[in-house]
Amino acid sequence: MKSDERDARIASDTPAAALPPDRAAALFSAILDELEKAVIGKRSFLEKLLAAAVAEGHVLIEDKPGLAKTLAARSMAQVLGHSFKRIQFTPDLLPSDITGAYVLDRNTGDLRLIQGPVFANFVLADEINRAPPKTQSALLEAMEERQTTLEGTTLRLPAPFMVVATQNPIEYEGTFPLPEAQLDRFLVKLEIGYPGREDEVEIAMRRFERTEENPRLAAVGENRLGELTAAAAAVHVERDVARYAADIARATRSSDRVAVGASPRATLALLKLARVRALMEGRSFAVPDDVKYCAFEVLIHRVILRPDAWAIDALVPEVVRSAIDSVRVPKTERG
Repeated sequence: MKSDERDARIASDTPAAALPPDRAAALFSAILDELEKAVIGKRSFLEKLLAAAVAEGHVLIEDKPGLAKTLAARSMAQVLGHSFKRIQFTPDLLPSDITGAYVLDRNTGDLRLIQGPVFANFVLADEINRAPPKTQSALLEAMEERQTTLEGTTLRLPAPFMVVATQNPIEYEGTFPLPEAQLDRFLVKLEIGYPGREDEVEIAMRRFERTEENPRLAAVGENRLGELTAAAAAVHVERDVARYAADIARATRSSDRVAVGASPRATLALLKLARVRALMEGRSFAVPDDVKYCAFEVLIHRVILRPDAWAIDALVPEVVRSAIDSVRVPKTERG
């Protein structure tokens, strides 16, 4: 194997030590406090973005321009001490612009790997639905397998690896809908929303008071994300809680307005995030409320309505909320 290929296999296989729940909760709070120095007034959004990172998932953000989507992703990478790359998706973007390619080195006559921006810990796929499906699919292998294949050679991506994709609402001109297979790879779909009045004033005042575009944030250390991930993996999930998550996913498939419901991958996503939410609260066990914490965001992009349902103005959010509310919350010994 060439030395540059070995260099590309930079994922770490060393497991991080798990933190006790109380220390993990304190670390979550410290990270969020630092993130709020950049993204003002959106702690709930930042919580779910950070929860997805700890759960080793990818995030799709759909919202209007100018709401700090890029700033949130860059700031999280900065605070967690990991590398960040941004890819601007455009109609003429090629798959090799994402993954990289082998080029001939004129000095040595050997092929040399030019790594694409996908070789980073946090990758922002900005306006992902402005690129055609062939280019969008270049991220599929990276998102699912944490690797990419170039000229028959499989190259592992850095660990941790997270894609934060932004997309414009599909009614905007010049957009290509993401295929169902790729949507299912995203752990959650989030919205930021407009800031409140005083938060918007604070954003403007802070911007005028500093000279650089991006605020300086303190990094908590590059190993801390791994510690949180290990701690979340140690959170106990009772069978009744797992059954509750499965029932919510299954409820989306039983609606007569749904053509495609949430897959078993959604059940796994609910439980992953339930563990993280329990850790945020300083607990070593998950409860049903932890499952509901991100249930809407886990399901919203995985449900496709029948054509006649669209005709009667039945919206996906309504169907998803109805499915969540239709499942009885179990009573567990731990609450």
